[in-house]
Amino acid sequence: MATKPPKGDPVQDAPQVTEPKHAAAGLPAIGHTLRIAQQQMGVKRTALTLLRVNQKDGFDCPGCAWPEPDHRHAAEFCENGAKAVAEEATLRRITPEFFAAHPVADLATRSGYWLGQQGRLTHPMYVPEGGTHYEPVTWERAFDIVAEEIAALDSPDESVFYTSGRTSNEAAFLYQLFARELGTNNLPDCSNMCHESSGSALSETIGIGKGSVLLDDLYQADLIIVAGQNPGTNHPRMLSALEKAKANG
Repeated sequence: MATKPPKGDPVQDAPQVTEPKHAAAGLPAIGHTLRIAQQQMGVKRTALTLLRVNQKDGFDCPGCAWPEPDHRHAAEFCENGAKAVAEEATLRRITPEFFAAHPVADLATRSGYWLGQQGRLTHPMYVPEGGTHYEPVTWERAFDIVAEEIAALDSPDESVFYTSGRTSNEAAFLYQLFARELGTNNLPDCSNMCHESSGSALSETIGIGKGSVLLDDLYQADLIIVAGQNPGTNHPRMLSALEKAKANG
């Protein structure tokens, strides 16, 4: 069973500064990760879910885009990835009663962390013109509202169909088909926000907008230069690749 979401907002509370840690992984990180996951998913769901992260018969972690190696460990994820999975697979639920108790003006003052900790939506929610609270609506009404807004556009190009780079191929196909049938190709996704600059630079430099190497190339590299980031905090899963590269000399 998941625990209740926090009432206070730690992002807005006074920060607590402690001594720097000497390691980015190890038993303390494992214990902290399991505690956070258990709070969101309960003990059983935590075990069943985390054992499927980045596995061949499981699902991709939403935390980052680090590729999966051919040989995968039982725990093929990092601390941040486990937390991201826990928030997605949480057993906490946000019901209409929550929105009745929290007007839009109140929600606007909350941090993204606090909002995410409350749980998953149980109903489509809508703020009518002049309204002060989100109100539950049926799925039929939600689709009608979207259709009315689209029909009122002067041009299909006034619409933007933003989606996630994690969307399944089937869902992405239907989504882009709908947009093109409407008459627009405004189809950005989160990859544009994350990697537009790197993709443009790679296209100009090597002619393709994505990396041209495999994980095995990193394992066998004679020299690895890391600039502008700390793998232990920014890309923890890279530590496994660096460990293999070190073992290879």
